[in-house]
Amino acid sequence: MPPRNRFAELLPEITAWRRDFHENPELLFEVHRTAGKVAGLCRDFGCDEVVEGIGRTGVVAVIKGKTDTKGRVIGLRADMDALPIREQTGVPYASKTPGKMHACGHDGHTAMLLGAAKYLAETRNFDGTVVCIFQPAEEGGGGGREMVQDGLISRWKIDEVYGMHNMPGIPVGHFAIRPGAMMAAADQFEITVTGKGGHAAKPHDCIDSTVVAAHIVVAIQTIASRNVDPLKQVVVSVCTVETDSPAHNVIPQVVKMKGTVRTLDAKVQDFVQARLSQVVEGTALALGASAEVAYQRGYPVTVNAAENTGFAAEVARAVSGQVDTETPPLMGAEDFSYMLNERPGAYIFLGNGDTAMVHHPAYNFDDNAIPFGASWYAGMAEARMPAG
Repeated sequence: MPPRNRFAELLPEITAWRRDFHENPELLFEVHRTAGKVAGLCRDFGCDEVVEGIGRTGVVAVIKGKTDTKGRVIGLRADMDALPIREQTGVPYASKTPGKMHACGHDGHTAMLLGAAKYLAETRNFDGTVVCIFQPAEEGGGGGREMVQDGLISRWKIDEVYGMHNMPGIPVGHFAIRPGAMMAAADQFEITVTGKGGHAAKPHDCIDSTVVAAHIVVAIQTIASRNVDPLKQVVVSVCTVETDSPAHNVIPQVVKMKGTVRTLDAKVQDFVQARLSQVVEGTALALGASAEVAYQRGYPVTVNAAENTGFAAEVARAVSGQVDTETPPLMGAEDFSYMLNERPGAYIFLGNGDTAMVHHPAYNFDDNAIPFGASWYAGMAEARMPAG
């Protein structure tokens, strides 16, 4: 039976898993209940090996095909963690934990990969080994990096790795992918501006760190507009500004600002990091103050290998017939990039329909997407390791 027909049959069961995860969201590496349920289900499916605690709380489930003549191993990854957001969906299965919700659809990703695992363990219609990867802490914790550092790739000898994310604005059942940079690197910075504080009525006796900070916010916008090739995407955003005084009549001594840099090219990333310090320090010096920049690299660029992107698109086309292979890259970040840095593979978007955007309190994963996503996961295993 074709995978999508089987997943249509399994839809009520997979939906029940998804809604249970939705009701019980967990953050970062603290996904103990979710990981425990995932591991238990994979054992019930008859997976050949189920290992917990990879990358702290990740789960790996291994399924062997009917044959293994070439020794090939394909990794399929889903993320498990939720976000610190108060849910506003009003659905019957809404989060039971105030301040936590599955606002990015990781509940759906986990459920779809579980559905694929059940199907693959039933049929085993492939020549090789499938490694199902259930990852914690995608939302800022670097769980993908932790799993790689914990031996995920080498221990299970993974040859290729594939991941998926739902995407509002794309019709349910449609897919979108591109070769090369798919999602951005996400760095963060903290700027500390030090002036000379004093009474707000006597600015001439002060070095106004707030004014200096305002000039810095404007000046660093020239990095994207005047320092980087317009064809190279870059975002430099100051997102928080905090002074060391809450008073309305005090010129503060110190202002701290935090922000993010998003890039799709490693050379641009290096340039922006260096240029940011030059602009910040130079602007402060010109206005009689001083400034320091603390810069931290985050998730790398998510890069789809060209050949593997073709494989992923072909499977998606067999599932739904609707695949955009020239979707523009997103400036959001994804720590599946750590796995793609180790092995060739691809990351694909699956349509979630006309819903609220991810990371919004009214977002909800569309369960009608489940058969398409589960079919794609299973199809990648069968297409890349066809049975003889």
